[in-house]
Amino acid sequence: MRRRTGHRLGRRFGWLWAAYGTSALGTWLAFGAFPLIAVRVLHTGPAGVAALSSVGAAAGAAVAVPLGPWMEFRRRRRVLIAMDLVRFAALLTVPAAYALGVLGFPQLLLVSVVVAAADITFRAASGAYLKTLLPAGDLLVANARLESTAWTTTIIGPPLGGAAIGLLGPVATVVADAVSYLLSAMGILAAGGHEPRPEPREAARMRAGDLLDGWRYILADAALRPLLFNTAVFNALVMATSPLLAVLMLDRLGFAPWQYGLAFAVPSIGGLLGSRLARPLVTRFGQHQVLVASGALRALWPVGLVFLGPRTGGLLLVIGVEFGLILCCGVFNPVHATYRLERTATERVTRTLSAWAVTTRASTALLTAVWGVLGGLLGPRPAIGLAGAVLLATPLLLPRGAAALPSRPEPAPGLARGGVD
Repeated sequence: MRRRTGHRLGRRFGWLWAAYGTSALGTWLAFGAFPLIAVRVLHTGPAGVAALSSVGAAAGAAVAVPLGPWMEFRRRRRVLIAMDLVRFAALLTVPAAYALGVLGFPQLLLVSVVVAAADITFRAASGAYLKTLLPAGDLLVANARLESTAWTTTIIGPPLGGAAIGLLGPVATVVADAVSYLLSAMGILAAGGHEPRPEPREAARMRAGDLLDGWRYILADAALRPLLFNTAVFNALVMATSPLLAVLMLDRLGFAPWQYGLAFAVPSIGGLLGSRLARPLVTRFGQHQVLVASGALRALWPVGLVFLGPRTGGLLLVIGVEFGLILCCGVFNPVHATYRLERTATERVTRTLSAWAVTTRASTALLTAVWGVLGGLLGPRPAIGLAGAVLLATPLLLPRGAAALPSRPEPAPGLARGGVD
């Protein structure tokens, strides 16, 4: 009988994969819907629109902090279904309020906070669930497939969403996004199967120290610690320059909106290619070597955006830079996700991934605000160049040496004593 590893990952993963693809497509269909609703329906100014992304994401990360320890002692599949239903219900309030004529900006902000917190919780629980669902040898294959799906929905979602917004308005795509989470919950429910019951906690209530447990675990690990700093700084700086690049291209250089969309849609093909290359590269060169090489190469591209000019040459430059960046990210992301799961003790996966997601979301919100100020003081091009220069130093934060070698994670100190710290 042919082994499933690397080829067939089983019916339960198939349902999880389908659920992930459905919700990811819904997210990209509704990409930009909230800012459009804020501007066109509620007539909100620039400060309010910025708050939807920065304040909403930061507040959502703060709300998600206590959810990491809470869900560590609950079945992950139930948590995944619950978070999908929370996002479905929260998003559905927007078209309902719009239809009743009572939609306001505070509601949009509140919904963005709830969705951000549920998204962080879902991502943490899904990583822990994946580790219990598949043997270690299949994790890279599974993560590569999820990464490939993410880039596929990135390519097809925004154009379809843009067409839907043009025909039906931005509220229609919010409905589609909400329905995608309901379908995702139904898919995870249909996966069925038995999930081991987590070890019961000794304390009746969550202690204040439990909130920081995920960070303590990461900071105590010689490989996870630099990897967290690397991903937090890299992701935050890449995202922080996106608004500045939009201003530079659409305002200062006079690119048309369709050219701006094309500049970021076409390079997403690199993500598909990179995710397909991840497993063959790891097989040939080794996990750590691919992790460090792809992590270092992805940092070289963004500084090229400082040379962006007008007309066709500038458009081709953006496409080339973004393609190289996304290709390297397509290789790095599944290898990084697999390495992190393998490095983390099973009983600490949920809290660790939750702390990881909270850190990256909060750092993105912070640096987006900082680079917004720098863009106003220096101009968008110098601020983009500064971010690119800082990114060139991020490979120094990648795990290296003996500490980065794959190892079977030891139980966390508190669990070794028979309790939860």
